[in-house]
Amino acid sequence: MASSGPSDYVQTILGPVPLNNIGKTLTHEHLSLDFTDFYVEPPRHLKTIFKENIQLHNVGIYKQYPYSSKYNVIFNDEDTAKAVIKDIDDFYKAGGNTIVENSCHGLKRNVSFMIKVSAETKVNILLGTGFYVAATQSPDTLAFSEENMYKLIRSELEERCLDFEGRAAFIGEVGSTWPISDFEKRSIRATGLVQEVLKCPVTFHPGRDAQAPFEIMRIYQEAGGDGRKAIMSHLDRTLTNEETLLEFADEFNCYCQFDLFGTECSFYQLNPTTDMPSDAERLDFAKKLRDEKQLDRILLSHDIHTKHRLISFGGHGYSHIINNVVPKMRIKGFTEEEIDCVLVQNPKNWLTTFVK
Repeated sequence: MASSGPSDYVQTILGPVPLNNIGKTLTHEHLSLDFTDFYVEPPRHLKTIFKENIQLHNVGIYKQYPYSSKYNVIFNDEDTAKAVIKDIDDFYKAGGNTIVENSCHGLKRNVSFMIKVSAETKVNILLGTGFYVAATQSPDTLAFSEENMYKLIRSELEERCLDFEGRAAFIGEVGSTWPISDFEKRSIRATGLVQEVLKCPVTFHPGRDAQAPFEIMRIYQEAGGDGRKAIMSHLDRTLTNEETLLEFADEFNCYCQFDLFGTECSFYQLNPTTDMPSDAERLDFAKKLRDEKQLDRILLSHDIHTKHRLISFGGHGYSHIINNVVPKMRIKGFTEEEIDCVLVQNPKNWLTTFVK
C-alpha cells in the first residue's frame, strides 16, 4: 500500500497532537496494569516482612525482592493511582511532556485512568495495542489465530479500541518469553504484517535470554515488519555483553532501548543469573552505541510497573531520567544536542508514521 508522506501528528489518549509538541518522551512506561502473574515467593526468612505494606523500615528489602510482595505487584489499585498521578505531575514539572504507555492486551490496561492522568497533568499519554506474553492471556485469547490478531491490532490503530472510543498510537509492548511460544510467534508475525501496511511504530518485550531479541526481529522482519520502526526493550537486562549488543544493533538497525533506569539493585529477581547493571553502566552501553554512530537508535526509559519505584513509596519516579540521569550524561560527555536527540528527536522519529 503506497504512502504519500509522514504524518505531522501522533494519536494521544486525548486526541491528535502535533509531533513537534511531544517534547521529552519516555518510550516505555506503565500507569496501570496487573502484574500479579509474576509474583515470586519470598525467601523463607523474609516472609513476615512482605506481610506488611511498603514502609520506611522495609523499603530496602522491597527493592531487593520487588516481586515477592503481592501488594507491590498490584499496580492498578487506588494507592497506586494516587501515587502515579503525583509522579506524572512531577515529571511534567521537571520538563517532561509525553509518556508511551506500554500496557497492551494481557496486562489489563486502564484507558479511563490514562485519560484522567493526561487531563490532570497535561502530559501526553500514548496508548498501545497488541499482545503481551502468553502467560497473561485468557484461554480465548490464546486460541486467537494470526488473522484474529492482525484484525484486532489493525482495528485498534485505524478505527477504535475495544475499551475506548479512540485509537491506539503504536503496537506494544509485544511480549514474548524464551523459548518463544506459538502464541507469541503468531503475535509477532501479526505485528509485522500490520506494521508493513500501516507503517506504524512497534515495541517488543524480549524473553530473558540473549538470543531472544535476535529471534524476535527475524520473525518480525520475515513477516514484513520494518526494523527501523521497531524498539527492542529491556536490553539492559538482556544483552549485557557489549559485543553482542553492537552485533544486534548492526544487524537489525532497530531502536535499542535501555528502560530500567532507576533499578540499581544488581540482583534481578526474575532472572537471578543476570547481573542487573547500574544507571552508570546503562549510560556506558548507550555511550558505546553513540561512539559506533548509533546515537539515533538509542532510547531511555524506566519501565515503572511496581509500587516501590514510585516516589510515594520510596522510589525514583518518572522524573528520574530528567532529574538524575541527564546530569550524569553530561558528566559522561554527552552534549546537549545528543541528549536532546535521545530524549526528544529519537522518540519523535520512531512515532512518525506515513499517511496513505
